[in-house]
Order: sequence, then structure tokens, then C-alpha cells
Amino acid sequence: MIKFRIFTITSIIVLLGTLLTSAPAFAQIDLSGVWGFVRGQYGQENAGGSDIGDFTGIPINDEGRAVGLSFSAAQWSEPERQCQYYSPRYVSTGPFALNVWSDTDPVTGRIVAWNMGAWIDKDIVTVWMDGRPHPSVNAFHPYSGFATGTWEGDTLVIRTTHIKWSVLRINGLQHSDRATMTQYIVRHGDLLSMLTYFEDPVYLSEPFVLSSVWQLNPKANSSRTSPACEPINESPRLENTSIVPHYLPGKNPFANDYARYYNLPLEAAQGGAQTMYPEFRKKLKDVYHYVPPEKCTRYCCDSPDPAVKCVRDGSGQVR
Repeated sequence: MIKFRIFTITSIIVLLGTLLTSAPAFAQIDLSGVWGFVRGQYGQENAGGSDIGDFTGIPINDEGRAVGLSFSAAQWSEPERQCQYYSPRYVSTGPFALNVWSDTDPVTGRIVAWNMGAWIDKDIVTVWMDGRPHPSVNAFHPYSGFATGTWEGDTLVIRTTHIKWSVLRINGLQHSDRATMTQYIVRHGDLLSMLTYFEDPVYLSEPFVLSSVWQLNPKANSSRTSPACEPINESPRLENTSIVPHYLPGKNPFANDYARYYNLPLEAAQGGAQTMYPEFRKKLKDVYHYVPPEKCTRYCCDSPDPAVKCVRDGSGQVR
């Protein structure tokens, strides 16, 4: 009897050890809920939109810059683009709430996947937690990409591939379908922090790093799915579907506006990896001397100076 008990206990220990080492671990942190985007981050990007030619601090290469300067905002009026989703990168900076929920195995209770809800301009992103491999590079690229996650302590690490071509920044910068993304998500009480490393061998020379913070809103009711979108004809000129609004190289009339508005050197405004680092200031200090504009006429809210009127966008109008 004693030998049988020892054998039984030993068998149970071995079985438990096998299960723990062969299957993904339970999630350490519950990420479910509706998370509101903390305002003040990427305010201009999520309001009136970033300025044409404002590529500052983005590690684009020459090809990425050329594509950005060829962009015309009239492209958004094309019927085939009006309902087009952004890529999963948009999750990092988008202005809308983030609805997160899990899918569990009905037998084991283990979390099979985390889901980040859709909106009118983005798809549901499913993060697989069951250890499945990423598909072939030639597999279909959905708007949600293909994402897998692992826990490193209390940090959820998400690796996303198979990302469809889309907008990197709303002012015309784009990323290719060879882009990949790594996200680090950590919960701190009712706050959720997200650090994103976005890499693209076609249009970026170094990773594009983004950070964002979300706050739990237990009373929010954010949709998990994307509502219907109906394209309409916004421009008679675009009834001819052979027309794709764009600017030829060197012909974008707005290319230098951002640098001119803020008295910035064009070399800084047009971005590149060097503009991300403090050493870039040393490069400019002997050749560039900043002259502030006479008065603020764009994005002037929250100034401590009572004489500065509140201009919320790039129109120059007090609102």
C-alpha cells in the first residue's frame, strides 16, 4: 500500500510537471475592460491631424520620405479608400477607446487569445496565446495582421506580422506590408501602458518607437466590432476612377509649410533617424539659429500667457 501511494504521488507530480512545461501559462494579469485613451498624447495627430511635411523624429529613409511627400489628402475622398481600415499600428495612437476581452478554452479554462476591439477605421486584433506559429510570409495579410503573445513577468509581449500596407502617420507617411510590430503592455492598477516598436525594412531605417497610456473606464460601453461604413462620392473629379490624387516628386506645394510655420530647418522637419537623437541638435547649433514667430497662430491652447488666444487647430482661427 505504501509503495502504491508513493507511486501514485510520484505519477501526479510528474504529470503536473509535464502539463506546466508543455502548455502556455495562465495569464498573470487581467487586461479585460474598456480602456480610454489618456488625452494629451498625440493630440494634434488625433485632432486636426499632423502637418504635411512634419516628419520630425520619425526614422524614415529616402523612400519613405518620397512616398510621404507624394501624398495628397484628396486620396481619402476616393470611394475605395473611405472605408479602408488602418493597420494594427493605429492601436498605439488612435483616439478611441480600447475594448479588451479574452477567449478561453471551454475545457481547460486557459486563455487562448486576447482581443482588442475594432472601431469604424480599424479591425479586431486577435492576439493568440496558445503558442501557435506565425504563418508563411506568403500567407494572406488581413487588416488585423497576425499577432501572438507571451507573458514576460507581468508584461504581455505581442509580436505582429502579416500587416497590410497602410498609413504610418495621417499626413502621408506610409508603411509597407513587410512591416512588423512588437508591443509591450503593462497594467498599473487602472492604467494600461503600451510601448510599441514598429519596424519596416522598406520605409524605415530604424524602429519607430511609440508609447501610450490608457485608463480603465468601468462605465464605458465601447463596441467590439466595426460599424457599417457606406462610401459616397465626395468629389466629382474622382468619379473618374482612373484618377489617383498625388504629387509628383518636388511638386508638393505644402512640403515646406511645417518648417516655415515654426521657423524650423527643413532638414529637421523632413525627418530621418538622425532627428530622433539629441546629437542632432549639436549638428544644427552652428548653422541654425531659432527665431520664434511673432505670435502663436496654430495650436495655442493651454498657454500660461493670458494674451495668447486659444487656437485649437491649424486654421489660425480663435475657437
